[in-house]
Amino acid sequence: MSESSPQGAERDLFRDTWVRYLGYANEVGEAFRSMVPAAVVWLSYGVSSSYVLADAIDKGKKAGEVPGPEATRRTRVTVAVVDTFVWQALASVAIPGFTINRVPGPEATRRTRVTVAVVDTFVWQALASVAIPGFTINRVCAASLYVLGTATRWPLAARKWTTTALGLLVIPIIIHPIDRSVDFLLDSSLRKIYPSVEKPSSS
Repeated sequence: MSESSPQGAERDLFRDTWVRYLGYANEVGEAFRSMVPAAVVWLSYGVSSSYVLADAIDKGKKAGEVPGPEATRRTRVTVAVVDTFVWQALASVAIPGFTINRVPGPEATRRTRVTVAVVDTFVWQALASVAIPGFTINRVCAASLYVLGTATRWPLAARKWTTTALGLLVIPIIIHPIDRSVDFLLDSSLRKIYPSVEKPSSS
């Protein structure tokens, strides 16, 4: 969970409350991988992905509520969500030249603000809540199961429960470092190509 919002700032439901932990459902699934059917692990990824999508839609909606003479709120939100998925399908960060050519300059329109908010949130959440922590917990659990198998004579059930407990204990330890690392990564890459106004905050 990110650090608390500054005084007077609106709390972000998806990043400043307990809801942030829904993004870590897949890590819980990874921690239990050796004990549950694969479908349960995939279901945990579904929960995390739904959280990421909800946050992206929320940011798009908030960007669409900025006053101005453009399309209706429903159209702006729909455009933001569709633009995000099309943008992601075209490999988002992998085609930065294409993105740089599409994004207008300092007089960015409301549509651009919505698109930037949704894309930034979706990429941030996909990395900070699903991909990086999921990989980390998977490797921690795999390594611990291997080490326990070679270094102890514990029964398989005891090794699996120990591995699961270790995976669950690591989750709160990795949240802040991963969140800050993803902020640094996006500040150093994707956020540099956004229009010069209304850039998403890394805090």
